[in-house]
Amino acid sequence: MKVTEHIEKAKGKTLFSFELIPPQKGRSIQELYDNIDPLMEFNPPFIDVTTSREEFIYIDREGLLDKKLTRMRPGTLGICASITHKYNVDTIPHVLCGGFTKEETEYLLVDCHYLGIDNVMALRGDAMKEEKYFIPTKGGHKYANELVTQISNMNKGQYLHEVIETNNKSNFCVGVAGYPEKHMEAPSMDSDIRRLKEKVDAGADYVVTQMFFDNKKYFSFVEKARAAGINIPIIPGIKPAAVKRHLQLLPQVFKLDMPDDLVRAIEGCKNNAEVREVGIEFAIQQSKELMDFGVPVLHYYSMGKSDNIKKIASAIF
Repeated sequence: MKVTEHIEKAKGKTLFSFELIPPQKGRSIQELYDNIDPLMEFNPPFIDVTTSREEFIYIDREGLLDKKLTRMRPGTLGICASITHKYNVDTIPHVLCGGFTKEETEYLLVDCHYLGIDNVMALRGDAMKEEKYFIPTKGGHKYANELVTQISNMNKGQYLHEVIETNNKSNFCVGVAGYPEKHMEAPSMDSDIRRLKEKVDAGADYVVTQMFFDNKKYFSFVEKARAAGINIPIIPGIKPAAVKRHLQLLPQVFKLDMPDDLVRAIEGCKNNAEVREVGIEFAIQQSKELMDFGVPVLHYYSMGKSDNIKKIASAIF
């Protein structure tokens, strides 16, 4: 079932969903199952599975470093299929511009269609670790709206090099990213809203926001988006603070602000166990306010750990 259909079926009730990161190569999928199991009691209608782009590693060959490209967390599509089979829940693979050619993207979408996956999350992706700015993959897309267009075209039977007349066309529901505090590369919030509108005009069906801690930023973002003619669901993404390092790491990496009451509470913690409890309580209050606002879904970035998400969901759902 499509994400938009789940939202319509809920008839105004706020749904629960979360995002997973594939395990690194050599690790077991059981680790994911162990973190999914405690969250299934909250009846998530769908689960997101991220896709990692390629990165460079250096292999020591008798004193000479050999530079190789690799993916440390492959298997997104296989994980989606496994989760759907085990839990009978819709899964949403992330599809990236970075690291993939248009042909590779088409093959991935064909596999999704074969597996009965109805939803995909279309993202530009981040720059590689060694790059200061995002550099498009040769033969790939530069912007997410181009990726959304490719998916929309495939839904019409228009493939990269041919049009196929068939009664078995794909019918993907397409999610895209939104940034309540603007994308770090956007020169202004208004320009970022225009980029989001381009993705919607290309065929996006819903938006999931980057994490934020100040609900006022989300409320303002939704208001600006609606004023720009963006009328699809805008799902808030929530990540509970868990370690003291988040005070420096999250603002630096995601270019976001943290409310001073949360900052002071974390600064007053003696250890990360106390930080985790502060993060849980803050996320509970944040979630309650968002639910009162009428958000269609509360989407949690679990980062592969479920204990804090379970405590939050227990208080909300």
